[in-house]
Amino acid sequence: MTRALEAIVFDFDGVIVDSERLHLTAYQDVLRPRNLELDQQAYYAHYLGYDDLGVFRRYAHDRGLLWDDAEVKELCRAKAARFEELSSRGDMVFPGAARFIRQAAAAVPIAIASGALTHEIDEILEKVGLRELFVAVVGADQCTRTKPSPDPYLEAVHRIHSSGTEVDRAQTVAIEDSVWGLVSARTAGLRTVAVSNTYTHNELTPHAELVVSGLDQLTLEALERLCSNLGLSSVRTQERS
Repeated sequence: MTRALEAIVFDFDGVIVDSERLHLTAYQDVLRPRNLELDQQAYYAHYLGYDDLGVFRRYAHDRGLLWDDAEVKELCRAKAARFEELSSRGDMVFPGAARFIRQAAAAVPIAIASGALTHEIDEILEKVGLRELFVAVVGADQCTRTKPSPDPYLEAVHRIHSSGTEVDRAQTVAIEDSVWGLVSARTAGLRTVAVSNTYTHNELTPHAELVVSGLDQLTLEALERLCSNLGLSSVRTQERS
């Protein structure tokens, strides 16, 4: 059977795993010894979607802090170590996510494009027995520009193509939980689905073609219908730009 849906690229934090709260805690724990704060409202409003480097650079800019590159890199190192410590304490996978991922991988190539570090993603996926299902994992350390740039999604689709499967970006679905992630995917030419694990349905609706409450409420049939209605021009991935 010929599928309209050709591939799926997942965001990681907020889509597959409930780790955004752990990222926030890790940032807070690293900033606290400097008598600096980052509350939940500010994090979700201004920093979600950036990688660690982007978060600390924007945080410094927003507060007029004169951090040099060495200091920012040290903050990133400390935050990554704290996140690893926090994440090792339990399973973070959203209900129904593993089931949907297994169904998706049996139907089409799947990949990840995330603002998290690749080794963090790999370690969690290995723990829950899902890593081997993904053709590619593109973390923040794999791209020069991270979301909202289209680069992470372009790289993920490129790697699917390099694995031996040519896919059409207009028939590849990105599944995201943030507005910036949706901008990244849409700019890369992918179809956009949002899960309201982090932002509300109303906040996500203007930026996504389909919004669901989580992967446990998403079906391959719904994605097939979405890709059958080609609202975007077809762009083959033989060329990445």
